[in-house]
Amino acid sequence: MKLYGSYTSPFVRHCRIALLESTLDYEFIETDQAASATMSPTKRVPFLQDGELTLTDSSAILRYIRQKSAKPFIDSAVEFDQYCMINTALDSTINLFFLARDGVDIERFDYTLRQAQRVESILGELEQLNLPLHGPFNDVQLRLACYLSWAVFRQRINIDRYPKLKLFLAALEREPFFVETAPPA
Repeated sequence: MKLYGSYTSPFVRHCRIALLESTLDYEFIETDQAASATMSPTKRVPFLQDGELTLTDSSAILRYIRQKSAKPFIDSAVEFDQYCMINTALDSTINLFFLARDGVDIERFDYTLRQAQRVESILGELEQLNLPLHGPFNDVQLRLACYLSWAVFRQRINIDRYPKLKLFLAALEREPFFVETAPPA
């Protein structure tokens, strides 16, 4: 099994954590944008190859890893909705990050303002969750931690106004699997 991705991607990080938690044999192959553009129809990371099987979305990859290691992925519709909400915030935050990096003034356009408002609205909703401060952590919690860690590192969000999220992230940042999958400094 080969997982292709970058060390900085929060989507890839979640898959790497799932693989570490499993007993599956795998190889992580660092991949840049040029390689992902030619190797994956989605032109992004992560993507996974296991024999003849190729998966091109982190959620499908996570489900596959969990199934292969006989562990649950998402237990309920409510958890799945939370997971999707985190993905929405993550997608919006990443889009804003790349647009700003390309010189777009995100304060100037209704679309980008709506994306920023979406992120803040979701963070407010996530602040209401009952988040554990020690494991085991489920995939909703792991996705949230990967998102928060990336977005704070990239200075895309400030979680000072969200004390529960801040405390949750601080707890996860002490977990060995989270430390092991942190992007290189």
